[in-house]
Order: sequence, then structure tokens, then C-alpha cells
Amino acid sequence: MPWWSWILIWVALVAVSLLFYVLLGIRLFRQFMATVKDLSAAGEKLGHLNPVEAQESPDPERPLPGSAVFASPAVMRHDYEASKLARREDRRRRRVQRKKDRGQPQALGDLDFT
Repeated sequence: MPWWSWILIWVALVAVSLLFYVLLGIRLFRQFMATVKDLSAAGEKLGHLNPVEAQESPDPERPLPGSAVFASPAVMRHDYEASKLARREDRRRRRVQRKKDRGQPQALGDLDFT
């Protein structure tokens, strides 16, 4: 085999590989553009919905979501402890009521003597 046949073989291999990469790039670009088109259509559909406006919280006891990020740690600790005590008291009241409804004896720790 003459020496120039090796050059032709390598030129053909490089040309085929470049053609493969170009076709792969075109296919990838088309898929990307189809995805962008679908996202644009979804954005248009969602854009027609009424946006949720940031209004005052309907319950003044509860702060707006995300406000804890800018609150001081002392305030957040106080809120956490207060809500924990409120949940504990609510569970205790439900437990007392449940035992009363069933006619079961009450635990002394559950009774409110205050």
C-alpha cells in the first residue's frame, strides 16, 4: 500500500468524524430550541394566571413566610418557644377532653389548677 493511501484514510476518518459532530450539534441545537419553545409556551400560559400578590398575612399572629430570614435570633427563639408551649398546651387540652369523653381518670399533671 503506498504512503499516500494512509493520508487518504486519515483524511476520510477526520471528515467523517467532523460530519458526525456537526450533525450531533445540529440535533442538539434543535432539541434545545424545542425545549425553549415549550418553556416559552408554558410561561405564556402561566403568565395569564393571576399572580399572588404579597399582602398582609390574614392572621396577624402569623408572620409572612420568609420574614424569619431577617428577624433577630432572640425574636425567633421567643417565637419558637411560644409556639412550642402553645402546641403543648393544645395537646394537653385535647388529651384532657378525650379522657373526659371516654370516662377515663385524669392525670394530675394534665389538670389545670390555675
